[in-house]
Amino acid sequence: MARQKLGRSFGWLWSAFAASTVGTWLGFGAFPLIAIQVLGAGPAAVSALAAAGLAVGAVLALPLGPWVEARRKKPVMIVADLVRCAALLTIPAAYVAGRLSYPQLVIVSVVGAAANIAFTSAGGAYLKQIVRPEHLLVANGRFESTTWTATAVGPTLGGAAISLLGPVVTVIANAVGFLLSALGIGAIRQQETGPERAGAEKFRAADLAQGWKFIHADRQLRPLFWNTVAVNALIMATEPLMAVLLLDDLGWPAWLYGLAFGLPCIGGFAGAQLAPRLEVRYGRRRILTVAGALRALWPVGLFLVMPGTAGVVLVIAVELALITCMGVFNPLFATERLQRVPAERAGRVLVAWNVTTTGAIAVLTALWGALATVTGARVAIGIAGLLLLATPLLLPRDDTRRPSATEPTEPALTTVA
Repeated sequence: MARQKLGRSFGWLWSAFAASTVGTWLGFGAFPLIAIQVLGAGPAAVSALAAAGLAVGAVLALPLGPWVEARRKKPVMIVADLVRCAALLTIPAAYVAGRLSYPQLVIVSVVGAAANIAFTSAGGAYLKQIVRPEHLLVANGRFESTTWTATAVGPTLGGAAISLLGPVVTVIANAVGFLLSALGIGAIRQQETGPERAGAEKFRAADLAQGWKFIHADRQLRPLFWNTVAVNALIMATEPLMAVLLLDDLGWPAWLYGLAFGLPCIGGFAGAQLAPRLEVRYGRRRILTVAGALRALWPVGLFLVMPGTAGVVLVIAVELALITCMGVFNPLFATERLQRVPAERAGRVLVAWNVTTTGAIAVLTALWGALATVTGARVAIGIAGLLLLATPLLLPRDDTRRPSATEPTEPALTTVA
């Protein structure tokens, strides 16, 4: 299969995406680690840190659907990157000054969550302007491959850097990644078309509600929506608890923690490369169903993690299986989603989707932090794994390639992240 060329503009966008993704994964686990090692936080506080940032960020992002639609997307993305960069840089500055506090971590999490929703929502609308519709799956596959490559390398290097240089060094790397992303997007010279809705300057609840209404009116988007929201929320709710279990309870060093979560991401890269071929051979519906079901089977195995080499091998094996399935599922899901969303509704639909996902992650993260306080981190992780086993029931039952009543004539393209 010949490698398709998607143009110079996509090349800059892809480079920007790679820079921010590498920075993000170099900073994997930085906030929980700082909270645990610098501020002495326990399981509930670590989970509350993640939950509060996501929840308030999602609320602040509510007006962004109409707002994003009313503006050119490139400046929105650049500003979102610069805001995230500036917010993150306050952490090492406060740490050096001896004034770093738990509330500051929460505030930075809030700003980052809101800016991330703005960026990804604008990115989906922007991508469709610089990539031809028939190249959608190829573009998504490249983003997905980049994500998993960065995830494979970033946590391992980040963990080693933390062990050698202290807990805030990877926060600086994360900030630099966002700065490079802003520069890369700024280098795109392709003329951007005007806003789809020039009159949507003010937030109206009815405008944003249209995003959810569109999702639920489409018989394929609706089950995909609830499935991805449930899976993402249950997986992400246990991330702070895994940090507590492995770093605190089992005493893993930071470099080993990064290695255990970074190495399996080679499976995500492989899955993203296989996704287009699997779609051609078996059809999108079947692959979405099989990969979507398989990705829910593995996390329950993390309940069994034990000290020593056997525990490390178990975590790597579970994460490898999970991430490989996600690598196949994600680009096909992302392609399906915005192929069913018309251009004039992209901003509202993406913000509605992202706000719901972010809010669900926030709620479950808080609940699982409270649960872990009572049961311990291990049991709470096991309960989330058991609930994940039911999520395949939410997947679509009929052919995802069949147009629905709400499907646009010309497919739109997917979000950047």
